[in-house]
Amino acid sequence: MAPMSTTGGDAAVNPAGTAGEGSAPGAPPGARGGVRLRGVTKTYGDGEAAVRALDGVDLDVGPGELVVVLGPSGSGKTTLLNVLGGIEAPDGGSAEVAGVELAGRRPRGLAGFRREHIGFVFQFFNLVPTLTARENVEVMVELTGRGERREAVALLESVGLGERLDAFPAQLSGGQQQRVAIARALATDPDLLLADEPTGALDVATGKSVLRLLQRTNRQGRGVLMVTHNAAIARIAHRVVTMRDGRVESVTTCDAPADVAAVEW
Repeated sequence: MAPMSTTGGDAAVNPAGTAGEGSAPGAPPGARGGVRLRGVTKTYGDGEAAVRALDGVDLDVGPGELVVVLGPSGSGKTTLLNVLGGIEAPDGGSAEVAGVELAGRRPRGLAGFRREHIGFVFQFFNLVPTLTARENVEVMVELTGRGERREAVALLESVGLGERLDAFPAQLSGGQQQRVAIARALATDPDLLLADEPTGALDVATGKSVLRLLQRTNRQGRGVLMVTHNAAIARIAHRVVTMRDGRVESVTTCDAPADVAAVEW
């Protein structure tokens, strides 16, 4: 593995929405999904019961980077993911993702941002049980108005499910369901793919197959940010963000991330 460097707080990159100075090493032209956070806060509850989930977060991520976010439960990882994905607006600070400022946006504006720029992959897949694999991908296109329904088959073939197009989620293994979820997330051609514990419900072999898909997606130029408890996965990242108590504790960078095949846990 290539040498890594660590900084406290944010890293020195240009977080433009598309490729330029500060893009991931080796990122193809047109790499996307840059992030720039400054003083981002998010608090739940009021008074003595208030919980400051994000406490002045600064973070820069270049377009086309694969980022792993580590930290104990309650460190703010999921809240960070929600803010980056436009699920929740920050209470304070500046949050620029894929060239779009999210601070101060109303729910409708955040929904538009998610539709145009973000793909989500969740630990427990969140597939519609009454729809086939193909329909689970097609429905995302229909709901967002982005992408082409006819691309659903090609996307599922690209994740190795060309022979399971008409299978329902209950007829698929956990790894196959996660691959459907990745195909669904890619159906709208997002700038940034956000993954919340994408291997947490899978065995090691299946988890590695899912990571290979995410790494391949990143190498095609999309930004990928994964939240995980599995520190071994950090080896494949361009940048590893460690969080604690709602703050970024450290940022570690690597110019030559490992291939998934070299990772064991």
